[in-house]
Amino acid sequence: MFKYNLSYWEKETFLKPIDVAVIGSGIVGLTAAIQLKTLRPDLQVTVFERGMLPTGASTRNAGFACFGSLTELLDDLTHLSEDELLTVIEKRWRGLQNLRSMVGDAELDFQTLGGYEMFTDDEEDAYQDCLQAMPDFNRKIGAITGHREVYIQADDRIEKFGFQGVRHLLLNQPEGQVHTGKMMAALLQKAKALGIPILNGVEISALEDSSQGVELKTAFGWTIEVPKVLVAVNGFARKLLPQLEVSPARNQVLISQPIPGLKVEGCFHYDRGYYYFRNIDGRILLGGGRNLDSGEEQTDEFGPNELIRTSLVALLRRVICPDQIVDVDAWWTGIMGLGPEKKPIVEQVSRNVTVSVRLSGMGVAIGTLIGQEGAELLLENS
Repeated sequence: MFKYNLSYWEKETFLKPIDVAVIGSGIVGLTAAIQLKTLRPDLQVTVFERGMLPTGASTRNAGFACFGSLTELLDDLTHLSEDELLTVIEKRWRGLQNLRSMVGDAELDFQTLGGYEMFTDDEEDAYQDCLQAMPDFNRKIGAITGHREVYIQADDRIEKFGFQGVRHLLLNQPEGQVHTGKMMAALLQKAKALGIPILNGVEISALEDSSQGVELKTAFGWTIEVPKVLVAVNGFARKLLPQLEVSPARNQVLISQPIPGLKVEGCFHYDRGYYYFRNIDGRILLGGGRNLDSGEEQTDEFGPNELIRTSLVALLRRVICPDQIVDVDAWWTGIMGLGPEKKPIVEQVSRNVTVSVRLSGMGVAIGTLIGQEGAELLLENS
């Protein structure tokens, strides 16, 4: 990246004064900035974003408003206690209601079409495990969501959707979907309406805290000093704070060409949530497969993985739309932030630096909560 010096005009107009610098303009960063400005209108809050748009996952996900398929939850129980798992589910559900309240269903294009879990012919054992666990999950998650039957059997819909080789479907009835682009556009508009500058194309390459404040070093070679910083870059967090237990995880995603007479409607999970797909604008959006090559996909570099992309195309053509000619329109990748625990990190890591990271693929569900919690923690320690 080319280097240059700031002009006097740039320093005085765009970079002074800044009371809090928020690094990252995704769901978490924008929500944190909005919360800071709402609670303290006198603060000058500025958001720094290295890309033209949020670079990690906020504009690159599938838009699932989800709080967990049954195989995902059973898998989570292998490394979380039941109480810890229910806490995560409660936070996901509460976060979704917070997002809907904050942005509005119309702006989100929110639709409650349900979330299905798909089981192929060779997954009978996994399906039976889910059936056995379903009554207990319905009772406990129902107490969180207010729905009597969160999960129900839905085998009768397999033929309607036109799937091939699918033996069972389980339906998560309260689950929904959002339009990711509209969601982020609404959050950006809210931030701008509050007078929050968003400086795109400015990559913060390092930060150094001291008693005088935080020095932000940019990839352009110039630095600025600010009193407080909130880091909200999720999968890229260790580039700024190597001590954090956050690992990047890349996801491959495709969007099909328009499919005449598309039968699929709703959100779908497969293989413990590692694969996911949905309908959007008469197309199929399909992503995942990271578990096929998890070592290679533990990266913060965007780019293709041909092994995974081949598996996604096969799933699309053989299982999801088996009787139609389906072509891929476009591919992209997104970067999540994972850790040894499926818990976000919201903490003060140094005198003037607070972090809200490690969304573990739950950004749509919990992003607004984690942003607000980070903002409130920063103000508590100011």
